[in-house]
Amino acid sequence: MWWIAISSKTKLRVGRLVKAHGLKGAIKLELYTDSPDQRFKPGQVLELQVPETSEWFGKTITVAELRFYNQSPVLFIEGISERSQAETLIKAILLIETEVDVLPEEPEAWYDHQLVGLKVVVGSETVGTVARVDHLPAQDLLAIETTHGEVLVPFVKQIVPEVNVQLGQLTLTPPEGLFELNLEAGSKNEN
Repeated sequence: MWWIAISSKTKLRVGRLVKAHGLKGAIKLELYTDSPDQRFKPGQVLELQVPETSEWFGKTITVAELRFYNQSPVLFIEGISERSQAETLIKAILLIETEVDVLPEEPEAWYDHQLVGLKVVVGSETVGTVARVDHLPAQDLLAIETTHGEVLVPFVKQIVPEVNVQLGQLTLTPPEGLFELNLEAGSKNEN
């Protein structure tokens, strides 16, 4: 979930509208949340992140219903009843506002804004800071900003055994060569 800080509140990215589904205005949804029933309950107001040129810029939508077809989430939105209307919302990112200090309910779960800026430690050495979290289909990656460039690290328990938001750091136990391979790949892409 990506974040945008606003005073003591944060906007969390909870989904992205992917493509129209059927003829009655439903839209397939890519979920960025582990709590779709909570985030997409009927009546939930969602902010839209769209280009400034979009007719939806600065507007919100209200959830009418969330259904699952063949295990794929499909969103029905109040006031959207035709496929042509739904198509104008494709690629929109859906945001909700929450308190900054609210933690996820799971003990080993964090919002992106809690991880960004954490000091990254390997052994007793500080190697960088978390710049962002990339959410990919296979797994999440931590983008670590080091003095030599950015390193992408799989966000899995074997490599990231400890996250301590209160101390402002996370501990890595990277496999040998992980940092070197990442940095070499980055320098090849720049040439």
